[in-house]
Amino acid sequence: MAGSEAYSVEPVELLNEVFPGHTNALNTLFGGRLMSIMDTAAGMVASKFAHRVFVTVSVDALKFKRPAFQGDVIRTTARVVWTSPRTVGVHVTSCRLSRSEWEGEEICSGFFFMVAIDESMRPVEIPQFSPNNDQEEELWNEANRAREAMGN
Repeated sequence: MAGSEAYSVEPVELLNEVFPGHTNALNTLFGGRLMSIMDTAAGMVASKFAHRVFVTVSVDALKFKRPAFQGDVIRTTARVVWTSPRTVGVHVTSCRLSRSEWEGEEICSGFFFMVAIDESMRPVEIPQFSPNNDQEEELWNEANRAREAMGN
């Protein structure tokens, strides 16, 4: 499978609304809730890429840049940017969208590393991703540095 082509390299985009139960005393989105949304997007794009089931093995330091507020819409975009024989590196970016403008303001980004597994929860090989332009090359290198820094 490692030599085969990916099924899709297109990103996955999720939209989620920030409801009152998702916020703290300041009416801002809980960081853990955002991480869950980002992890879901990462798993979906990994599965779309390789048509396999994936589990999260590590997350690079997420950079929380600004809050999202109750009533905002969160747009989360995930794309596969790096691979090893059984692992994909997914770059995930979340933006808050106010209902009055619908323009994205980045609130968090980072790398999620996902391993493909079979029915017995054993790692399996996946297609490999190759960068095709300067931006993809830059993200590949960032993901590779993040993965190496984690000691994996």
